[in-house]
Amino acid sequence: MMKIGELAKRSGLAASTIRFYESRGLLKAVSRQSNGYRDYPLEAVAVLSIISDAQQAGFSLDEIKQVLPEDSSSWKHDELMAALKKKIADIESLEVRLAQNKAHLLSLIQLINAKPDDVDCKDNAARVMESMGIGSKN
Repeated sequence: MMKIGELAKRSGLAASTIRFYESRGLLKAVSRQSNGYRDYPLEAVAVLSIISDAQQAGFSLDEIKQVLPEDSSSWKHDELMAALKKKIADIESLEVRLAQNKAHLLSLIQLINAKPDDVDCKDNAARVMESMGIGSKN
């Protein structure tokens, strides 16, 4: 067992972050001494690492809580696999949207750079807006 300072040092996380994860129900195997100090088991370091890695992969704390087992020997395989596959699908969907956004921006840059030499910036802006279908109708 270890105190929160030791767990913070081993995990690389701030004590306040560890307390926050505990308050959200992500760290469950925490006991308290009679003086109110928390005691954390050694496996808490691994649990915190899983939480951090999952957050970096795009999982919310609620998503992590749904698949995080009570202890390391009771992973819910089907739920974990479904959550991982869903996150991959979410990432793939985001990649498609990002690629569309990038293509749109590149097209806009190309359109702006295609300014005829005899056109000033104001008229070029009007030309670009009109070609985008948002030109002013006089």
